[in-house]
Amino acid sequence: MKVLIVGGGGREHAIAWKVSQSKRVDKIYACPGNAGIAEIAECVPIGVMEFDKLVAFAKEKEIDLTIIGPDDPLVGGAVDAFEAAGLRVFGPRANAAILEGSKAFSKDLMKKYNIPTAAYENFTDPQAAMEYLKTAKMPIVLKADGLALGKGVLICNTREEAMAGVKEIMLDKHFGNAGNTMVIEEFMTGREVSALIFCDGTDIAPMTSAQDHKRAGDGDTGLNTGGMGTFSPSPFYTKDIENYCIENIYKPTMAAMKAEGREFKGVMFVGLMLTEDGPKVLEYNARFGDPETQVVLPRMKSDIVDVFEACIDGKLKDIDLQFDDGAAVCVVLASAGYPEHYEKGLPISGLDTFKTKDGYYVFHAGTKAGADGTVLTNGGRVLGVVAKGSTLKGARAEAYKATEWISFANKYMRHDIGKAIDAAE
Repeated sequence: MKVLIVGGGGREHAIAWKVSQSKRVDKIYACPGNAGIAEIAECVPIGVMEFDKLVAFAKEKEIDLTIIGPDDPLVGGAVDAFEAAGLRVFGPRANAAILEGSKAFSKDLMKKYNIPTAAYENFTDPQAAMEYLKTAKMPIVLKADGLALGKGVLICNTREEAMAGVKEIMLDKHFGNAGNTMVIEEFMTGREVSALIFCDGTDIAPMTSAQDHKRAGDGDTGLNTGGMGTFSPSPFYTKDIENYCIENIYKPTMAAMKAEGREFKGVMFVGLMLTEDGPKVLEYNARFGDPETQVVLPRMKSDIVDVFEACIDGKLKDIDLQFDDGAAVCVVLASAGYPEHYEKGLPISGLDTFKTKDGYYVFHAGTKAGADGTVLTNGGRVLGVVAKGSTLKGARAEAYKATEWISFANKYMRHDIGKAIDAAE
């Protein structure tokens, strides 16, 4: 079969790599792809929001299955466009992707269906938000309602910070129209866990757990990013906690979306906080997490194409989803200055080392092909270096060892990815 992957980041490279292992797949295309994806797929320069062009391309090439990777096209209705053209496509429709597209919607849904989450209020008027903050308990969390590349969340320790945050989100429009509505939420403490769940509209199949590191600097300092590294599984996400989440969060969310006429098919990402009062939902995403995908898929033993098709056809209960018992750690190599100002177009060396090493992977996040077969940096997050191991500590040591094989000017990374692993002992 022929498969089209829409997107060009580390998540899409990991998906393309996993799809390439399926015995059912003969040809992979990617729009727009990147230099890493180009090694396993034919990359075509069509943007992720160019739905008409994507649909026309899929028809022309007689694509059997399209996988939509990023949030923007999902929220924008890419799946609807493909379905309207009679094409098979994996991902939630726009009316279901609103679970990620609007934080206000998702918070209201959780309140209506008694799904555990932090207390909150929604605001469209900045003055009303500031008035509310005058008596609110600190610290507090401000969230731009719409999509903001994973960066539209401000944790404010003081009232002054919170007031400045309202100005940044709602008045200065730092995150654009994503800040037209803002959620003010109580600050929760505990361990964070990322849970990815396959959904077919009725049934669910949870994947193995992971934990992301959002802050740019060591010790969780600096600005929020799209993610600086991950590990899988989370040692804090026990079988008892998973069972609680399945019965009180994952299944009720699926049922709630169905009851609202928003059947969810695809990957539901649930960001969890393991609080003293039990697990609570931090956020939902309507797609694979990035960079969680880069540690989850290398541990997946099942054929991912079979799983994608089962989700589309409502037959997920027939799939025996399996993951290996080991661990994986991803360290993101970024360009210094990310997530604000950074250089692009810098040559990368050392990538070929991974082709001769078993259990090590390098997923391209922001790269492009240069002249004479060179690979150049083309984003803030450049590469995700992944290693597997029998233990989390072992995988972490190997991942950091593998980061040394790669060189480019202004290479930057966190040095404490997986620090929480030590606290689990």
